Amino acid sequence: MVFINESHPQEFILLGFADLPWLELPLFIILLVTYPIAMMGNIAIILVSRLDPRLHSPMYFFLTNLSFLDMCYTTSIVPQMLFNLGSSRKTISYAGCALQLYLFSTMGATECLLLAIMSFDRYVAICRPLHYTLIMNQRLCFLLVSIIWLCGITYAISEATLTLQLPLCGVNQLDHWLCEIPVLIKTACGEKEANELALSVACIFIIAVPLCLILASYATIGRAILKIKSSEGRKKAFGTCSTHLIIVSLFYGPAISMYLQPPSSISRDQPKFMALFYGVVIPTLNPFIYTLRNKDVKGALGNLVRSIFSST
Repeated sequence: MVFINESHPQEFILLGFADLPWLELPLFIILLVTYPIAMMGNIAIILVSRLDPRLHSPMYFFLTNLSFLDMCYTTSIVPQMLFNLGSSRKTISYAGCALQLYLFSTMGATECLLLAIMSFDRYVAICRPLHYTLIMNQRLCFLLVSIIWLCGITYAISEATLTLQLPLCGVNQLDHWLCEIPVLIKTACGEKEANELALSVACIFIIAVPLCLILASYATIGRAILKIKSSEGRKKAFGTCSTHLIIVSLFYGPAISMYLQPPSSISRDQPKFMALFYGVVIPTLNPFIYTLRNKDVKGALGNLVRSIFSST
């Protein structure tokens, strides 16, 4: 999948915050702490969702997929960032850059679509509760997840491949922590308007359309919640939906600021902060957001911990 020609360097220098070298040690420590936390938190969500029979429902099936995506998402960038922060040689090979580009783009696009599917699941659960098990059957859940993975891979292959074919004219410095499509387009020389247009069109379908579907789903859900007579029922429905809405807000905000504007208009440090946010902060926070606001998950985690300690 890597297209190498004479205009492409053998490796890239990732500048990061080269103008602020005092930030490197704090960032290294933060990543060294948050990466294991993110991995353990998401692994715990996957384990309890699979091992506890009470969590064998479409909602937790999609949550398991979200945790797996977050693990892959953060793993595609953090090890390289740790290596560069801890080394004086802050480089990545061209092949490594291309691989990171494909993986990061696949995970990001798939997560955008998965969050929309999760909102549809909540819509059916609250607005069509009597038909929930009939509509959200196992076959449909697997089909939906397969489709969004296919869409994510298709997006990554098309956009990353187009980006990698842009001439760099000998430039081997990226003012970023990682290889990301908007930054590579901005770095490229020559005609790149077609790439910017293609990225904008693709992101309308990957980001804007799913976000509109999420907002439409929650507008309908909000009206349905207000019609629930029981205050306990309204509280439970609101708690389930608010958790997902928090995650949607955290993820879509940075994604919109990075991908729904021309790469040429992106400020210098914006990609660096956004990548840290949706590549590190969000995968670390997601397990805590779900566990702190979900009694079923907290109970399942407690049972898992007790079973581990009782067997040792």
